[in-house]
Amino acid sequence: MISVLEELKFTEPSEIQEQTIPLVLAGKDVIGNASTGSGKTLAFASAIVQNLTPGAGIQALVLTPTRELAEQITGVTKKFATNTGLNIQEVYGGVSIENQIKKLGKADVIIGTPGRVLDHLERRTMELFELKILVLDEADRMVDMGFLPDVERIIKQCPIKRQTLLFSATTSPDVQYIESRYMKSPTVVTVTQYVDSSKLQQCYYDSPSYMKFSLLVHLLKKEKSGIVMVFCNTRKNVDLIVANLKRFGLPAHAIHGGLTQSKRNFVMDKFRKDEAEILVCTDVAARGLDLKGVTHVYNYDIPGKADEYIHRIGRTARAGKEGMAVNIVTDKDYDNFRRVMMNDSFKIERIEFPNDVEKLAPSFKDQGYGKIGGNKRFYKGERTYNPNRQRFQSGNGYAGNRDRRQGSSYGGSNGRRDSHNSRDRGSRPFSRTGNRRHSQN
Repeated sequence: MISVLEELKFTEPSEIQEQTIPLVLAGKDVIGNASTGSGKTLAFASAIVQNLTPGAGIQALVLTPTRELAEQITGVTKKFATNTGLNIQEVYGGVSIENQIKKLGKADVIIGTPGRVLDHLERRTMELFELKILVLDEADRMVDMGFLPDVERIIKQCPIKRQTLLFSATTSPDVQYIESRYMKSPTVVTVTQYVDSSKLQQCYYDSPSYMKFSLLVHLLKKEKSGIVMVFCNTRKNVDLIVANLKRFGLPAHAIHGGLTQSKRNFVMDKFRKDEAEILVCTDVAARGLDLKGVTHVYNYDIPGKADEYIHRIGRTARAGKEGMAVNIVTDKDYDNFRRVMMNDSFKIERIEFPNDVEKLAPSFKDQGYGKIGGNKRFYKGERTYNPNRQRFQSGNGYAGNRDRRQGSSYGGSNGRRDSHNSRDRGSRPFSRTGNRRHSQN
């Protein structure tokens, strides 16, 4: 393994590796609290490579929330295990189960998603009698995606005498439940976030709803360097944004849980081969994907939790390189953005809305979501942010279109607020203490 590390030009361990590898190699249960990109894979792969015997049955199982992450961990673990003879197989849905069954008989290590692993266990095409190491990677994300019942059913089929390693970016009651129920006196290791704040610039634009998509196109055409990730909160918005970016000459690609595995693999291969630059995605892509060279992260929809914001911006400013996180904020995003701003560690600078943004008319009518351009809402005054009062004030302007059937603003985020019967007349603060004020028609 040392020769492999030298070949890969690993010169020193990351913080999570330095603190966990000695514990992992000693056979202890470990909880590692660390963000994406911190080097967690090597931390648990060290035990897999050093403590397992080839040809002795399935001795290690790594559970992870997404298919892309399962593939990535498999590739990295295979590299580390190059000289060991260990047979490492990935197991996830969206592909032929028969082909997987053929390979399971010789497997020493399984890396997979909970649903497909449980499917194999129920078919009795996989047995865990010889299991020595169970790894729960991105445990908080698996819980968020509703995999906790599946994870528990899998754990109950594992030998009681085993080593359990749990890695998570955040701590939640469900993660603590797994710790208390299924781990033996685990050692908790917590490391600082991997985002280099000195290299990461964060900013936001306060945009009228009807200019949100136009601003995104303006910024993408202005900044052309490296890979750009654009985050949306829903699959629907990802598809809509990709379709309309292509209409205006920006070849974008989508990644979300609704795509087939072959399509997701095709898209990721294009980015790894430097054949694509703009990836529009949901948070499924914020965790674990090995996408190098990301220079900009755009939050087209603001995430509802500060933790998700951290995971998104953590895709850039890596390995000593500079990066930028850009937030496009409209009235629909104020609540979410206020929650993000409550974290004092974020230094998010406001940038004035550019004067030279060309007003575009994205078309969503062919996507099955209804026509854009329904009711127009006007308010007196163009919004400006008053830093002394920590709130927005109104002037003259156009509040954008509303689609009654979707309850979403023109090019807006996630359609949570059906607002065709309301008109905003007051301030819309997203300060740490402000409250939204709006009156009904």
